[in-house]
Amino acid sequence: MKDVVFGQIYPVDSPVHRADARAKFIVMIVYIVTVIFADSFMQFALIALLLLAVVLMSRVPPLKVLGSLKAIIVLAVVTFIFTVLLNKGNGAEAETLYVEFGPFCICGTGLMTGGFILCRIVLLVLGPTMVTLTTTPVDMADAIEFLLAPLKLFRVPVHAFGMIMSIALRMIPTLFEETSRVMNAQKARGACLDHGNVFKRIGALVPVLIPLFISAFKRSADLADAMESRCYNGGKGKTRMKVLRFKASDIIVMLLSAALLFFILVCVYNWWGWGWIGFFRLGAV
Repeated sequence: MKDVVFGQIYPVDSPVHRADARAKFIVMIVYIVTVIFADSFMQFALIALLLLAVVLMSRVPPLKVLGSLKAIIVLAVVTFIFTVLLNKGNGAEAETLYVEFGPFCICGTGLMTGGFILCRIVLLVLGPTMVTLTTTPVDMADAIEFLLAPLKLFRVPVHAFGMIMSIALRMIPTLFEETSRVMNAQKARGACLDHGNVFKRIGALVPVLIPLFISAFKRSADLADAMESRCYNGGKGKTRMKVLRFKASDIIVMLLSAALLFFILVCVYNWWGWGWIGFFRLGAV
């Protein structure tokens, strides 16, 4: 539990940490769209190299970033297995059939598609992880409030939504830490949480969930009392200690991310029929 990355910031001084949170959120959105549109392993390799460059610039240990994959490793593996077993391919692709048993089979097309989906899931997780590792919850709330500002025209409580997101992100590592503490206390009293089949393990978690929920509600009540005692009344009349301003570097990074998205779209659709685009279509599924 203590190794959970999501919701935690890695406090070092780097260009990525100093970047405007709004710029990081915009780049993250463009990054997600780019990963979704990419349709070949060569394009994924290009995106992964650029992401690695960002990780190195942020001075966050790569293993720390990869730790975010622990939360989705089961989902990724199950998705890969089912994709491989259920994808038979058609026509010439059927010639790459390796094993077939009943409705399931293992063929080249299935392996390619499974690996493709696995790469997409990994990249979709690692990108947002970099934002949470390099941005404080307060800056995240301000960035979300800024990006959702047009919704104020429809009387949507944007500031409240940003505050909720900030508190939720801050509470994620706290809840995992509390869960680890409760589980260690239960084990010290002789509870067997790691033995037996799946159903026994689920049943053994009940004594953990009850004190965890009690602790979460208590923390929520304490936080509400603290906010009320400080006369918190939402975004009305709110000022900021740190005024948000886009720097030239932020604008350049946003333009580069947009250029990457445009390049991937050109590789996918090849509107102008350029021959060299074929290199970035290698491993297309």
